[in-house]
Amino acid sequence: MKSVITGSGIGIPKNVVPNAMLAKIMDTSDEWIRTRSGIEQRHYVDPGQGSAELGMIAAEAALAAAGVAKDAIDAVIFATMTPNYFFPGNGPVLQARMGLPNIPTFDIRQQCSGFLYALDLADSLIQSRKHRRVLVIGSDVHTPFMPWQNGWDVTIGRGDGTVTPEQYAHNTSLRDRTVLFGDGAGAVVVEAREGDARGFLGSRLFSDGSNIEALYVPGAGFRDRPFVTHEQLDAGLTVPVMEGKAVFKEAVTRMPEAVRAVCADAGIEVASLDLLLIHQANLRIIEGVAKNLGLPPEKVPHNIERYGNTTAGTLPILYHECVQQGRIADGMLVCFAALGSGLHWGAALYRA
Repeated sequence: MKSVITGSGIGIPKNVVPNAMLAKIMDTSDEWIRTRSGIEQRHYVDPGQGSAELGMIAAEAALAAAGVAKDAIDAVIFATMTPNYFFPGNGPVLQARMGLPNIPTFDIRQQCSGFLYALDLADSLIQSRKHRRVLVIGSDVHTPFMPWQNGWDVTIGRGDGTVTPEQYAHNTSLRDRTVLFGDGAGAVVVEAREGDARGFLGSRLFSDGSNIEALYVPGAGFRDRPFVTHEQLDAGLTVPVMEGKAVFKEAVTRMPEAVRAVCADAGIEVASLDLLLIHQANLRIIEGVAKNLGLPPEKVPHNIERYGNTTAGTLPILYHECVQQGRIADGMLVCFAALGSGLHWGAALYRA
């Protein structure tokens, strides 16, 4: 029995934010952002639109593509680090609002590796024969991390294009992180198939928490009493902290190691891969991983220039676009790879 992706869909906010719009609220430029990340634009949600809402858009599209009715889904796995509520997670929110049966929902938060871990969990549930059809969602909204005050309206063209000098300076102090992120979601339906050559061939997942401070949010945690304060907000402690050089080094070494490991498990050469779908964090990381593995650019697609880093949304969005563009055909070997906060990383091998 194989676990097969039978349909995919995406949920992309309508507000397109090119780099030039961010230059209105902080000291940055299109050139500054492109040279450091490869990002040209990203999408922002409307006020009141969260990761659950984007996930539902993607899930509806994935179900339609798979030709699967809602009452045929046995379980939901929702990967996000930005749920609508502190608790509960997005799983029951999506289950109720989409009108799914009273099925189990799993909420996981491996950040940028969330969708990769969700795929592994879906495959495990199917291989255990406990479930036959699993809806898997990766969705994140990052704009709430960004303490821009009226800057949101400016970036999506609803404001007057100005912020105060104090706001401009504060926004600039966070630009190394905030320019990288966008909002977006993707979803897939994973089904059990008997006697099918398609499906997941294996995965290798890893964690190393010895340097959590390289990529984490220092504030709004339950080690503090209260867990969030005005002082934390004013100091920017609810905004992710990232040691860019350390993360880059980990990403361009750990992901290739995981890809080689999962290929070795399956008895194939890395060069035999038809596509490598990498978490879209930074174009330099994507190119670095491809170079490390000796894969040509045409085998390592990217869309970070149009979406930025959507965390758990990057892999399913990229997968869906490759399917829509005809870049994934029957029989192809596709490898998913990601690394994110934790650190969590890994790779999964799939035959389309």
